[in-house]
Amino acid sequence: MKENEDFKIDSLGNWKRTDTCGGLTIDDAGSNVILMGWVNARRDFGNLIFIDLRDRDGITQVVFDPQEDRESLEKARVLRNEWVVAVKGIVSPRLKGQENNNIPTGHIELKAVELKILNRSETPPFQLDGSVDVSETLRLKYRYLELRRPQIYNTFLKRHLIASCIRDYLNKKGFIEVETPVLTKSTPEGARDYLVSSRVNKGFFYALPQSPQLFKQLLMIAGFDRYYQIVRCFRDEDLRADRQPEFTQVDLEMSFTDEEGVIKIFEDMMVEIFHDILRFDIHIPFERLEYREAIDRFGTDRPDMRFGMEIKDITDIAERTDFKVFKGVIEEGGVVRAIRVKQGAPSFSRKALDELSEICIKHGAKGMAWIKIKEKGWQSSLSKFFKDEDKKSVNEKLDAEPNDLILIVAHKRKTACEALGYLRLDIAKRMKLINDNVYAFLWITRFPLFEYNETEKRLESVHHPFTSPLEEDISLLDSHPEKVRSRSYDLVLNGSEIGGGSVRIHNISTQQKIFNILGISPEESDLKFGFLLEALKYGAPPHGGMAIGFDRLVTIMTGANSIREVIAFPKTTSASCLLTDAPSLVDEKQLKELGLVIETTTGLEQKRDN
Repeated sequence: MKENEDFKIDSLGNWKRTDTCGGLTIDDAGSNVILMGWVNARRDFGNLIFIDLRDRDGITQVVFDPQEDRESLEKARVLRNEWVVAVKGIVSPRLKGQENNNIPTGHIELKAVELKILNRSETPPFQLDGSVDVSETLRLKYRYLELRRPQIYNTFLKRHLIASCIRDYLNKKGFIEVETPVLTKSTPEGARDYLVSSRVNKGFFYALPQSPQLFKQLLMIAGFDRYYQIVRCFRDEDLRADRQPEFTQVDLEMSFTDEEGVIKIFEDMMVEIFHDILRFDIHIPFERLEYREAIDRFGTDRPDMRFGMEIKDITDIAERTDFKVFKGVIEEGGVVRAIRVKQGAPSFSRKALDELSEICIKHGAKGMAWIKIKEKGWQSSLSKFFKDEDKKSVNEKLDAEPNDLILIVAHKRKTACEALGYLRLDIAKRMKLINDNVYAFLWITRFPLFEYNETEKRLESVHHPFTSPLEEDISLLDSHPEKVRSRSYDLVLNGSEIGGGSVRIHNISTQQKIFNILGISPEESDLKFGFLLEALKYGAPPHGGMAIGFDRLVTIMTGANSIREVIAFPKTTSASCLLTDAPSLVDEKQLKELGLVIETTTGLEQKRDN
């Protein structure tokens, strides 16, 4: 019971909330309290009215009884869901047998002695209590209402706790948080920049940062040694479930370090976050795969390690057969790769196998061959082209047993592996092979430094042009730059890339050589990166860093279906905000101040008319 038995009233006679709706227990019985919140539910029994009063901390049952206060009972008759009220009352034990063990306040109720209606509400467009069976479009339009739902609030509470845990950990490790500019210079970092027109300097533009990459390198040159920031970033790119035009990342950089130093910091941080937030113990060190091995074994650079089904190379066996399709692909420099689906033969009908073949075609392959392993041998159109000893070799290579299913793709190495990688994920979902209670971390290392852009007919950076080449491959920069590996690393969790980083180039000669290989002329590099090149002249230390996609991490840790669920006010896949109707048109005066003229299109005219 509370020591102060008086209701709290300020100097102007206004009520002051004494407790939250989730904080009262049987120990508070007899206390005079004032609760404020939203009406979550109302039950009228004529001579008694009950409401469930809700705030962010929980729910308290309030009873309006004429024996306590008849005026409050009559006022309570008009209450409806989502009205905002204040209630003075006495905390009382619930009657025996009427307790609710499902909520912390389930053993008490508040006997109202006075009711104040603070605000009324229209009928919400969807139910806020329990499950919500409405479209995402409607939920995003009324996002502020969806955020009232306790389960949604708890997601954001967990997001807050994760961020706090990260800050505490990095502070203990000697990092300092430094904010970097939001209005900056447009530099090519992979995605399109969002541009902001300058009123003061007409015809000139700022860019919203895709990342703080260059600024955090400048902080290392400045001698800050260890920097971090939980920072907003912006990329104008096509969206999907795990992308947003504006997102949050945990960004850090370290001086006088190498790959191992950065990886150690992040592994220890993940251990601490998962233990403190989920009470889940993660074991380190995490498994590591080089990029090429990841592609060969799993068909992707972000493999889900919660199940097996690895890709195997059967090119040498296929080359010995009489199957012309396989032999033709091999003669053209391609490969024949396969996966085994354990106990998959009875699980996949001909229709289902045709669906799997369509997946392969969608991802660049020309089709898919299949083999069902029976007690008496193969069931497959390939059977007549393979000698018995070759069938045995295939079975042994894939550890195939009766009732297993073998799926085969023949194509160029990258396409064959990628197609089987998508098959692997699809089959795992169909056969429910993924354990949602497992967190499987994996480092992918030593990515190629460059990749060839078929459209532009030139090399481009796999990560960004400030990534350092692997020291043992530096000699290949002049002769075979496409073979050079980088000192880069991505962190994968349950098949999702949640972060990446690299050791950076810290001397100007290497940086200029990389620009040259990328086709960036000295004039262009000076125009776009001159401030960084100038800084590299003044004793830049060896440094490296990494960024974690904070929204993606929170999505996985909360079990959400997409990052839109863990961002308070997200955009749709068309980069629109249904709540505010952004992006929107601006008036001619604003455009004139910026020196801009809009070339109208049908879409703009329609939006203006609406």
